[in-house]
Amino acid sequence: MIQSIDYYAVAPLLILAITAGLVLLLDAFLPRRPHVRRALGGVTLAGVSGALAVVASQAMRTGGPLKTFCVPDGLLGPSGGAGGGAALLTAPPVAGQVAAAPCSFVVDDFTLIFAGLALAAGIVVVLLSAAELASGDIPVGEWYFLLLCMLAGAVALPASRDLIMLLVALELVSLPVFALTALKRYDGRSSEAAVKLFLVSVVSTAVMLFGVSLLYGTTGTVYLDRIAQALREGVPPSIAGLGSGQGVAGGAGVYSSSLEIGHDLPAVVTAAVVLVLAGFAFKIAAVPFHAWAGDVYQGAPIPVAALLSVISKAAGFAGLILILVIALGSQAATWVPLIAIIAALTMTVGNLLAMRQRHAVRLLAWSSVAQSGYILAPLGVRNDEAMSASIAYLVFYAAMNLGAFAVVMLVSRRSPRNELDDYRGLVFQNPAAGLALAFFLVCLAGLPPGLAGLFAKIVVFREIVDGGGGWLAVVMAVNTVIGLYYYVAWAVRIFTPAPVTTGGVMDMTAGADGSRTGWVPAGVAIALAAIIAVAFSIAPQIVLDLLPAAFVTPG
Repeated sequence: MIQSIDYYAVAPLLILAITAGLVLLLDAFLPRRPHVRRALGGVTLAGVSGALAVVASQAMRTGGPLKTFCVPDGLLGPSGGAGGGAALLTAPPVAGQVAAAPCSFVVDDFTLIFAGLALAAGIVVVLLSAAELASGDIPVGEWYFLLLCMLAGAVALPASRDLIMLLVALELVSLPVFALTALKRYDGRSSEAAVKLFLVSVVSTAVMLFGVSLLYGTTGTVYLDRIAQALREGVPPSIAGLGSGQGVAGGAGVYSSSLEIGHDLPAVVTAAVVLVLAGFAFKIAAVPFHAWAGDVYQGAPIPVAALLSVISKAAGFAGLILILVIALGSQAATWVPLIAIIAALTMTVGNLLAMRQRHAVRLLAWSSVAQSGYILAPLGVRNDEAMSASIAYLVFYAAMNLGAFAVVMLVSRRSPRNELDDYRGLVFQNPAAGLALAFFLVCLAGLPPGLAGLFAKIVVFREIVDGGGGWLAVVMAVNTVIGLYYYVAWAVRIFTPAPVTTGGVMDMTAGADGSRTGWVPAGVAIALAAIIAVAFSIAPQIVLDLLPAAFVTPG
């Protein structure tokens, strides 16, 4: 009775974990030299690229999903249901049908899309990190170790098919982030951001654990597909057959009990849905759980703000979609209207707050909150294809937002205040960076020639209208117009000539101290994001073809 492990399925995780350990060892034994910092960045970049290559190979293979960490055959009853100690983990099989063994880790199309997105964004964040670490103020080994751990969680989360693994992966995404935020020592603003992020993470985890415990107590299983089956049938698997003298596995006397437990608990299930939704709303900075975003983004190092806006957000949405669609699909009448209201509030509040900002990172922070509302919107209608619209929008958004953060990273080297007025005349000082940022901003606004953002919004609009969410589509249309204001206002500054100074044209490749170290990786990050955004604008079908036809394959 040995549990087999498919090492090919978990290969991206193993590569990231081995690379993280290697980075720590190299940092401990190599001398503190500038070339060592670059070498550790190279090792990290190689590890993330290797994991992405494995994900690409998994996507190109034929056949069904890869599954591992499944219940061993020895714990399955004669009908395919789990017996003995596994009885509380699985639901009873349907009569006359052999139930498949539940698995905790499934690599299907849904998993591959989110894993590929996290790793591709991770490459850009590693490049931005190299620029951030060039000054030598931040411990390099710890930074890359934490970043790799966070990426491992982001890859594991969409593959998780039980509540325990889902929560562990979600915390693996969350915990390293506030440590990364605090690594900028002797910076009061970073310390404040780290404390706020820590408190938010603790509260959201506590709320989510309470909801998860109610789900487990109601259904008696931790596997998402078994939870769905138990909620559909209204019979908790842990008490199915009890009271009739039959054990869970069908054998007399096995966990038998005459205690009759009422299992019609709609109020408990509703509370569980609300608590789980609230926990994930903290993670994705959805209203009314958004207040931390502005201060944390501004206080954190820019690479951390970038990964919060893309990788952490993608992981949060992956977990939310898994819980809602696989486990709580039968409870859609409860969570669909809640999601619609939260989406409308999130996009509205995010856009209104972004309009008032004069700091570049804070504007991107509140813009990211508004974008969360757009991603949530398709989940607020009853439409089988709506989930794919959310995924498509998330992929488009990731490329555009990472590119904007990359340019902000470059400008912040010369202008530490990083206010919008510091971007005045950027296209004349650095044409490549200025044009790239303007393109990313019009993409986020959904204006030509940034067609990637336009296609993303069209996909979401179509699914919302088809799903009967006319009022939500109107709210999104109004918010899209509001978003145009601050995106266009920022882009106009880029093309507005700056006041003439005695210093002549500003050298954007040099830092405030005149040092040029770190601008190359930032420039490469900008180029990569621009190439991807242009490709999505020219051929958006690249993204649409990647979306799974059936959305997810239950474990």
